[in-house]
Amino acid sequence: MNRYIIIHYGEIYLKGGNRKFFEDKLIQNIKLALDELGGVKVKHIAGRIVIPISQQWDLDLAKEKLLMVFGIENFVFAWNSQQDYKSIEENLYDLIKDKKFKTFRLSTRRNNKNFALKSNELDRDLGAMVVEKLKKKVDLTKFDLNCHLDIVREFAFICFDKIDCRGGLPVGTSGDLVCMLSGGIDSPVAANMMQKRGSRITYVNFDSYPSTPKESQEKVKDLVKVLNDYQPESKLYIVPFLDIQKEILKIAPPDYRVIFYRRMMYRIAEKIAQKENILGLVTGESLGQVASQTIENITAVNEVVSSPVLRPLIGMNKDEITIIAKQIKTYELSIQPFDDCCSLFVPKHPVTKADLQKISKTENGWDYEKLQNKAIKGSQIITSFK
Repeated sequence: MNRYIIIHYGEIYLKGGNRKFFEDKLIQNIKLALDELGGVKVKHIAGRIVIPISQQWDLDLAKEKLLMVFGIENFVFAWNSQQDYKSIEENLYDLIKDKKFKTFRLSTRRNNKNFALKSNELDRDLGAMVVEKLKKKVDLTKFDLNCHLDIVREFAFICFDKIDCRGGLPVGTSGDLVCMLSGGIDSPVAANMMQKRGSRITYVNFDSYPSTPKESQEKVKDLVKVLNDYQPESKLYIVPFLDIQKEILKIAPPDYRVIFYRRMMYRIAEKIAQKENILGLVTGESLGQVASQTIENITAVNEVVSSPVLRPLIGMNKDEITIIAKQIKTYELSIQPFDDCCSLFVPKHPVTKADLQKISKTENGWDYEKLQNKAIKGSQIITSFK
């Protein structure tokens, strides 16, 4: 029997007249993800994406890669039988006779209505065969082995437990966004959550070298390398921020420093977004998690940009964010003990309810545009993360 990967998608079914656009992008992303396996051929058959498996493929690697493709609901490694009852029965028996299980469930989908037996008849007859020959019990709820039979077009796919993925939309279907990426836990998760909604991410990191270590830059590059598994290509801007922080030390009240830092970060990120023809920004803010993330302070920072600012973590707590960080393999990088610009010159008691009038009065006459333009011009742009 030849082997196949059968991929199912969920949310894309709801896209109506635009569905083909999403399907085509998903197929393109799957091909890119599996490219290193070599010889990837993809067929779109009756709402399924079907990929013939070559003998030389590393199936563990294929699984790892597919788990990172947004838009996939689940997939299975399947065997294709000849589409007649006798062949299906023989092949199913050969596939399960050496498996260790006491109870099983068999479920059939018969997309090809020309096949002689209906789905419930196949379940009945094949299930009876397993009971008789292998002395196993049928249990539709608490089963050890879940068998699937998919009769579609000329295929009769036999497969077992499905591998669940994260769903979402294919990256590249929802436009581009700029994510302000620190070396912490939150912002990589925020970027990944927007990738899940179909956005391609450009990253902006604010760096205070030499007051912060060079390893801080390398950590951010490594984070982007991990996030690159979810989208084909990325661009990272590393923006020199130390001179701006030193100027803020001169003009801002100590308890307002972080607010001024973030206002400048937002301004610079928006300018970079405009340069890249990108319409929105992403941050890793979670309401109330730290002093700068109170509703008053978020309002004071957000005021400096006209672009929409997306905050996918806004209602999540640290434990919830950490769980996702571990799932997407950014957590171990994020907790490396290298300080970034956010930890530099931080006051002991930062303001939690910023006064916009006080901020405007302090910024009056301050040539922040000169500073932001200099920082953007001095940015390092990285596109390779090998």
